[in-house]
Amino acid sequence: MLKAWSSGTHKVVAALILGVACAFVPSTGMARNQPSTGGLETIRIDQLPQQGRQTYALIRQGGPFPYDKDGTVFGNRERLLPQHKRGYYREYTVRTPGARNRGARRIVCGGLQPRTPDACYYTSDHYASFREIVE
Repeated sequence: MLKAWSSGTHKVVAALILGVACAFVPSTGMARNQPSTGGLETIRIDQLPQQGRQTYALIRQGGPFPYDKDGTVFGNRERLLPQHKRGYYREYTVRTPGARNRGARRIVCGGLQPRTPDACYYTSDHYASFREIVE
């Protein structure tokens, strides 16, 4: 049966196999941002929305924060961030103009010292994806 295939058919089959294989290879996101050492895409501070830059500045100065939940432990249940013991990550609200509640935007920082975190991550979709904040 294979001998009956033309060379054109072989090329089509090879292209299909390659296409299917590529669909299962995770994207590094290099086209938009360089990946961090943890494998996540990065976002520069100046690329954050204005409200994100304000929240980041509040984190670095230790507050005060506008929401009661700011600075509380983030459990990383989605397991999208590097694994650490519970209590390592803390979450902070990034205001969303026009939102009646806290909205979906957050900055999550990890480290033993909240004012000088080891790393911070931005999510605009309520923890469905993260980008590491780089200075």
